Amino acid sequence: MIKAEHLIKSFDGRTVLKDVSTTFETGKTNLIIGKSGSGKTVLLKSLVGLHEPDSGSVWYDDVNFSSLGFAERKAIRKDIGMIFQGGALLDSSTVEENIKLPLDLFTEQPEAEKLERVNFCLRRVNLENANHLYPSELSGGMIKRVAIARAIVLNPRYLFCDEPNSGLDPQTSIVIDNLIHEITKEYNITTIINTHDMNSVMEIGEKIVFIYEGNKWWEGSKEEILHADNRELADFVFASAMAKRARQVSR
Repeated sequence: MIKAEHLIKSFDGRTVLKDVSTTFETGKTNLIIGKSGSGKTVLLKSLVGLHEPDSGSVWYDDVNFSSLGFAERKAIRKDIGMIFQGGALLDSSTVEENIKLPLDLFTEQPEAEKLERVNFCLRRVNLENANHLYPSELSGGMIKRVAIARAIVLNPRYLFCDEPNSGLDPQTSIVIDNLIHEITKEYNITTIINTHDMNSVMEIGEKIVFIYEGNKWWEGSKEEILHADNRELADFVFASAMAKRARQVSR
């Protein structure tokens, strides 16, 4: 479980997060949605510690993450997996080296054990024998799967995904969504996904938080979202659906 309590964050005098409180549940795919500039990315980065909130606190289970110093946070960061928009793979490193990087940084395992874990994660994302390929040799979907393998290599308790479907075709997006959802259930992870993809919302959205102009404007399940009495949410859902249809027609 990850809990945000009264988070406020400003940049250059402009308040981006306005007293946001919510709880992200363990073993579920928790989605943060909202239009560009709404504050959803700032919320995600505040939860993971890439931004420090001006006030409020972030809790990882019963630990107040916000109150910890840099060294104290390292123990929790070992339990965090992160999938960045675009994958964020190291171009000059092989698939194997990219996935092994967290093991090199955070463990003192023998090399043979590291490689065994890398190969297990590659099998889990259906990329067996891709060890010695470079990112330039991979498709967009393969890059995202390598990013997922790297994110789970330390067997994390918490998984953060920033626009994991960005730049992918609809079919590949479904594959990535389902993979993240399966891993969340399989390892009982607290997964938080930042997205504007309504297909992801309707496919795997178990807990959804809608951010509007820096406020938590609505939260609920995918079953509730289409019947919510919330004009701004309805506008977002409709606009997202129309944009998706336009992209499909353009192809």
